[in-house]
Amino acid sequence: MQHVEGVELDQLRPLTTLLVWTWNTLYQVVVTAGSDVLVQGGPFFSEPTAAHIDGASTGRSLVKPGWIGLGLLMEFHVMGKRLVTSPVVAIATERPSTSMVQ
Repeated sequence: MQHVEGVELDQLRPLTTLLVWTWNTLYQVVVTAGSDVLVQGGPFFSEPTAAHIDGASTGRSLVKPGWIGLGLLMEFHVMGKRLVTSPVVAIATERPSTSMVQ
């Protein structure tokens, strides 16, 4: 497997806000603890929603738990349902002053 750039969620401080662009959507992801997050964006998350990011996948299998990787899909668990995004194209840290968590 080739090296893929990404973010290890449990290495981030609580309330770190990530902007994650996929082919189809921009997500705002606020880390609450490890892989537990508040996510907003796209058709499923119009409001900040508690979720667990299972990790990055190829669509067939989980590549790395608790991780968001460029070129890979994000897999979420939200209210007992599994949601999978289109491939991630960019990840950035948002400045704290504009976070959705107040």
